[in-house]
Amino acid sequence: MNIDLTEEQRQVRDLCREFADQELKPNARKWDETHHYPAEQVKKLAEMGLMSVAVPSEWGGGGMDSVSYALAMEEISRGCAGTGVIMSVNNSLYCDPVLKFGTDQQKAEWLKPFASGEKLGCFALTEPMSGSDAAEMRTLATKKDGGYVLSGAKNFITNGPQADAVLIFAMTDRPKGHKGITAFLVPATAKGFVRGKPDDKVGIRASGTCSLFFEDVFVPEKDRLGKEGEGFKVAMATLDGGRIGIAAQALGIARAAFEEARAYAKERKAFGQPIANFQAIQFMLADMATEIDAARLLIWRAAALKDQGVRFSSEAAMAKLYASEMAERVTSKAIQVHGGYGYTKDFDVERHWRDSRITEIYEGTSEIQRVVIAANLLKE
Repeated sequence: MNIDLTEEQRQVRDLCREFADQELKPNARKWDETHHYPAEQVKKLAEMGLMSVAVPSEWGGGGMDSVSYALAMEEISRGCAGTGVIMSVNNSLYCDPVLKFGTDQQKAEWLKPFASGEKLGCFALTEPMSGSDAAEMRTLATKKDGGYVLSGAKNFITNGPQADAVLIFAMTDRPKGHKGITAFLVPATAKGFVRGKPDDKVGIRASGTCSLFFEDVFVPEKDRLGKEGEGFKVAMATLDGGRIGIAAQALGIARAAFEEARAYAKERKAFGQPIANFQAIQFMLADMATEIDAARLLIWRAAALKDQGVRFSSEAAMAKLYASEMAERVTSKAIQVHGGYGYTKDFDVERHWRDSRITEIYEGTSEIQRVVIAANLLKE
């Protein structure tokens, strides 16, 4: 595997790093405290082609590759993890499946304005009683002349409070289990579509999350994404790519915490010298840096495989599993380096610690990643 970045990929990385330093990092603590949705910065990301990095330019996207997307996600999440996941969902969980499974007519209506940043999308799979086990979903899509009637609820939907459209999964044939799931595209203006109040979360609080309710929402047949009964296939293919984005988000969070811990260790003095001179601190920093680099290589491998058009489920799961658990370890060590100050809101490391935790849960828990990895290993 060639791990040398192309000139275009380096430009994407540097552009995102500069944007994060100037637009995100100075505001991230305030946004976290106030649950502020960074609409202005999201608009600027769209203008930079970052709300649809790998979507071809003919459909309004950035026309770049998946490695560029991973680089962008790392840098943006380093500046603000909440902004990073807003970008991730629109890229990986909304635009990517519409691009992959949509007809040209659907792409014109449901992809182009979202890829260009004119509109924002979200992905609705999880339900109050259906998380890792998608076959237990209770949302129903009942066939009706010319379309379907949707009834049910989804929760923990990132971008839910702001989204202009929802990629939703519902049961069209319950006895078939996961083979009875179908995907649909629903505008937020649809009659019977109701948003719940925003969730009060531990972390990534610049990103809006809420429950969505579908009260006899009519969906024309033309807005079904893929064939009836292929929704589970759409969801699983989508989550493979989404896991690369979340892994890169976790990497960015960890890097922010590491960089702040390293800087603090050089400045903070104890026993007449910077604490960076003490081996205990040096070993923590060495472990943090090693884990960050290892995660990045796993992410780049998964992204490169996606760009090659080959199966990358196991590699994406490995990247997401390792990067998310690494981020919790690294952010915890960053607090340790800061000592008592790390446990206060005077420094950002406590926010990075809170932000990191969700990366082990959404878009497939660590346990589900292990299931995916093991299943692929046992096929060999």
